[in-house]
Amino acid sequence: MERGEVGDVRKKRSKWAIPLVLLVVLVLLIIIAVVLGVTLTGRQSAGLKTDFLNRCQNFKGYDCENIWKTFKQVFVNRDPCNVSEEAYDPLIAAVPFKRLCNQTMLWSKTNKAVHELTTGRDCLQTIEDTVLGSSLNNLSWCGMKGSEETFTTGCPEWNECVNNSVRSFWRRASAAFAEAACGDVSVMLNGSISTPFNPTSVFASIEVPRLNSTKVKSLNIVLVTNSVSNCSNASLQSLKTKLDQRIVYTCKEVTESQITDCSAKPDCGRCW
Repeated sequence: MERGEVGDVRKKRSKWAIPLVLLVVLVLLIIIAVVLGVTLTGRQSAGLKTDFLNRCQNFKGYDCENIWKTFKQVFVNRDPCNVSEEAYDPLIAAVPFKRLCNQTMLWSKTNKAVHELTTGRDCLQTIEDTVLGSSLNNLSWCGMKGSEETFTTGCPEWNECVNNSVRSFWRRASAAFAEAACGDVSVMLNGSISTPFNPTSVFASIEVPRLNSTKVKSLNIVLVTNSVSNCSNASLQSLKTKLDQRIVYTCKEVTESQITDCSAKPDCGRCW
């Protein structure tokens, strides 16, 4: 073979060498991406289930594995923006809220204060103190069409779409929780904002209409005030008119320090 021919062969080899290297690298990247994706998906699914079961098992008398299966069936293999409130009916039926006479505590815009009060005290319970509420509090979840996996990232935000899996659960659960209320019901509202009773809130739009006057005797407003709103606030007067008139309405202004002092008391007597 002449020198020129050898040079031509070398040029041809080098010409094909670079594309082959790129092809190999591309294939390896695809394999890594697939493996990583499967691993992460598995971790997400396992993490959500583990959190759910660990929390659920803090409550005695519940078959947490079956509750998880019922919960998961609501949203897996479904568009994350197409999970209606009614889709959670089987879950609510499987784990109904117990009737809490004189113990129901509703809330709006007072997350920290209300749970400081109810933690460790059995006399008042928020929805987050129940088995379903506790098991799913502050968690994110959704499914994907064509997949049997559960996801905890990439899920729609609360207001991103109306029928997302998390929003629909809390609205459906809040409705059932309010329907189970009886006797004297309390609600903690935020007095440091100009409209403690927001007509678009879950409390206003979901819970108030479901307070049954044949079971509920009174609705007691606990207004955590900070010199912005008081019990004569216009929005609270609106609440009073929207409430079934057979339900007695009361309102009490309290400070955050009163909430803190009350939460430290072991007894369940009134703190204000």
